[in-house]
Amino acid sequence: MAAALDEDEIDNDDYYSLLNVRKEATQDELKASYRRLCMLYHPDKHRDPELKRQAEQLFNLVHQAYEVLSDPQSRAIYDVYGKRGFRTLKKNVLLIVHCLTQGTISVGIDATDLFDRYEEDYEEISGGDGGGGGGLPHIEINKMHISQSIEAPLTTTDTAILSGSLSTHNGNGGGNINLALRRVTSAKGWGEVEFGAGDTHGPLFGLKIFRNLTSRCFTTAHCGMQFSSRGIRPGLTTMLARHLDKNTMGYLQWRWGTQSSMNTSIVRDTKSSHFTFAVQLGIPHTFIMMSYQYKFQDDDQTKIKGSVKSGFFGTVVEYGAETKISRHSILGATVSVGVPQGVSLKIKLNRASQTYFFPIHLTDQLLPSAVFYATVGPLVFYLAIQRLVIRPYVRAQQEQELEKQRESSASDIAKKKQEAEAAVMLMQESVRRIIEAEESRMGLIILNAWYGKFVTDNSRKHERARVIDVTVPLQCLVKDSKLILTEASKAGLPGFYDPCVGEEKSLKMLYQFRGVMHQCLCGDTEALRIPKQSHRIDNDS
Repeated sequence: MAAALDEDEIDNDDYYSLLNVRKEATQDELKASYRRLCMLYHPDKHRDPELKRQAEQLFNLVHQAYEVLSDPQSRAIYDVYGKRGFRTLKKNVLLIVHCLTQGTISVGIDATDLFDRYEEDYEEISGGDGGGGGGLPHIEINKMHISQSIEAPLTTTDTAILSGSLSTHNGNGGGNINLALRRVTSAKGWGEVEFGAGDTHGPLFGLKIFRNLTSRCFTTAHCGMQFSSRGIRPGLTTMLARHLDKNTMGYLQWRWGTQSSMNTSIVRDTKSSHFTFAVQLGIPHTFIMMSYQYKFQDDDQTKIKGSVKSGFFGTVVEYGAETKISRHSILGATVSVGVPQGVSLKIKLNRASQTYFFPIHLTDQLLPSAVFYATVGPLVFYLAIQRLVIRPYVRAQQEQELEKQRESSASDIAKKKQEAEAAVMLMQESVRRIIEAEESRMGLIILNAWYGKFVTDNSRKHERARVIDVTVPLQCLVKDSKLILTEASKAGLPGFYDPCVGEEKSLKMLYQFRGVMHQCLCGDTEALRIPKQSHRIDNDS
């Protein structure tokens, strides 16, 4: 006998997967899937008390999924917070407050002694002790900056932002603290009031406004006043932005104050690349800049980038890369070569919402040796650390998390299994009718279907395949000789459950269409549409 469904135990249900619709599904697609499942699970279709009870529970779950996804506001909440967050907000039991924290720690390192040391004979002629040229190079930390901000919603329309920073450079330091209050005035805009104080400047007062002018265009304006012993220093910044196409934005910015300037830029961001072109006319900074970033479509989210910037200050060329080293960490390195700036290496680590930045100044000159070591050194160091430290650590962490996940979800898996078995029992009559209809037109018949972890590697024969039979659930989804599965985990489909939590799963299927045998294998979250000519078994022979 299947156990009763406990709402608190099924928080992991994916409403999209349950209804077998895309996350971008329209109202018509939601309604069609909802009606189909309602016909399948309607309690009045079953006379057996146990089947009737199970049908009623599944019917209510389907109705709940449709009720959430069919309402735009509820759907938006569900997409962000999931089922538990949606229920909490909906019942007004608790105001979910996301305190967004962001921090930056920057440590500037002066390593010019590595490449710009005086020759030993010069030091001896100058009256030195003669030991400086042969000693260790002098590397020092010459500047440091620490900043932190906390953004906390006060109400559904009001947000408070508290931020502060401390910095020091060559023994001289300072700091400031700011408080901003933001209110969403309408669906088209918001306003923000800012107060601040610090030892680098006196009290600060600012006002910022954001406004959507059209569906493709928005503007911002920021005005502020700094109070100091020299008087009041006002400032004004305005920006106009417009969507030029789906992936391209254009910006116009005007700044008036201590550093007045006019800036125009075009930013194009796609799935595989990011391009920026900017021109600025200002006092004292006038420049032209172009940058390009290529995004590899891999699990590590690797990116390589390059940029060139030229202006009154000189010319700077930068190139670098970044990659994901763990679930919450991204490591990047950039080499900066410029005139008259010299050569620098910038290392950045993003850990969740914290950023650690280490700019290392190598030389004031354009030395090929400095460029070579700044390029090759971090790459060799990263490959060694990746192989000896990061990969073993991540692998051990994944194994520990997988074991914990299995232990914590053991009871839930048992309930899901019972729920899936009950759903399969309710599908039997519908599947019988579908098969009869498909056989009459020589349509789509699912002969065998298995879902879970398959062991195909000879080196892993000792592992046991963990799969479940999903022939009946898939046949039940066949309509007009077609089976369409969306891009979502198939564990949420009616009649499915996860037989191997936390492990890679796939769906293997043997089916018949127009009297010809077909077979296919697809990943857990891959979309699937059958029948397909490429699945014919006789094509492979």
